Amino acid sequence: MWIDNFQAFIIAITILTLTPGLDTALVIRNTSRGGMNDGAITSLGICFGLFVHALFSAFGISAVLSQSAELFTMMKTVGAVYLIWLGITSLKGVLLGGGVLAIDSAKVNTVSAKRSLKEGFLSNVLNPKTAVFYLAFLPQFINPEYSPLAQSMLMAAIHFVIAMIWQCGLAGALNKAKSLLQSSRFMNWMEGTTGAVLILLGGKLLLEDAPTN
Repeated sequence: MWIDNFQAFIIAITILTLTPGLDTALVIRNTSRGGMNDGAITSLGICFGLFVHALFSAFGISAVLSQSAELFTMMKTVGAVYLIWLGITSLKGVLLGGGVLAIDSAKVNTVSAKRSLKEGFLSNVLNPKTAVFYLAFLPQFINPEYSPLAQSMLMAAIHFVIAMIWQCGLAGALNKAKSLLQSSRFMNWMEGTTGAVLILLGGKLLLEDAPTN
């Protein structure tokens, strides 16, 4: 079992994990609310939710592959276009000055681990943007000769590790780096960089899938 374009997958999923979004906002909020433990457990719940999206994505990929290779190629093409659209949306948000995360500086309170885990898990699983993203993103790296389910779970596991490292590191550094996380310039730079990477990645994948004479 091997993932197509493995190096491209690692680079893309790492940069996308660093993108300011709902998951990052929740980790920041809960860290501000309950400290490092609250943020880390919230991150654990979020990352467990990735396997749910990977499972549904694998079923969709398997269903398409059972029909025809042409449909799978079409699915990858639509997914690549969606990635480009996400990149354009990110750049548009930066240019219009929107989408910057805010830090909640409320007093730290004791919060149960069960509550933090549940909040993180449900936030990720019930986020339609994450579901659509996985359906568009994972097929780009699936090798049709091997099990889509095994490959999807492997990619989700890699994403799990990267996201846990980033989000727990973010939670640990929150109190020492509030000025950086509150900087609209820094957050816009992150979002702009991610948007450019998405556009380049989507374009590269479109060119790879283009039919040759």
